Amino acid sequence: MAYFTILHIITLLILLVLFIIACIVALKQTNKKILFSMLFANFLVITMLSVFSMFVLDKYTKIAKLENMTQKRILMTESLTISGKVRNIGNFDIGKCSLEVKLVNNAITSNEVSGSHIFSPISGLEFLFGKNKETRPSTILNEFVIAKNFKKGELKNFSITIKYPPYFQKPFMNYKLYCH
Repeated sequence: MAYFTILHIITLLILLVLFIIACIVALKQTNKKILFSMLFANFLVITMLSVFSMFVLDKYTKIAKLENMTQKRILMTESLTISGKVRNIGNFDIGKCSLEVKLVNNAITSNEVSGSHIFSPISGLEFLFGKNKETRPSTILNEFVIAKNFKKGELKNFSITIKYPPYFQKPFMNYKLYCH
């Protein structure tokens, strides 16, 4: 939430007015226990509403999309280069956009399913005290900041590089773009 839009400010002002009105109503209470519980509940509810509304407004006012995505595997360095463009299609400025890249090894198809694909037993002690050096992760998740201080309607190029495990056979790649 780097940039507050006019919608964010209006929402915060409305919630502030509601907080003040609820405090005035609570101060008319003569019983001290009820007064403090009403003030605390008022503060708690308004705080939760403001945090929730900021996230919702960010989701619907800061919109970007990916364009011209290309990926190239570089065998010499065992890496994968992903490049493309990100465009701010919303009506407001964006503080930063992050690209989450998920690389999954060997997506299981129905004719290739065996017992070893579904279940591989591990010890509870391995989980607690350390990982087995021979196990290879089948999912790699990376997050990259691809744009900062992104103006309305602007287009930015980006290029990222991730390590590509040599044991991956039929990888599936998924992209998710988060802007706030």
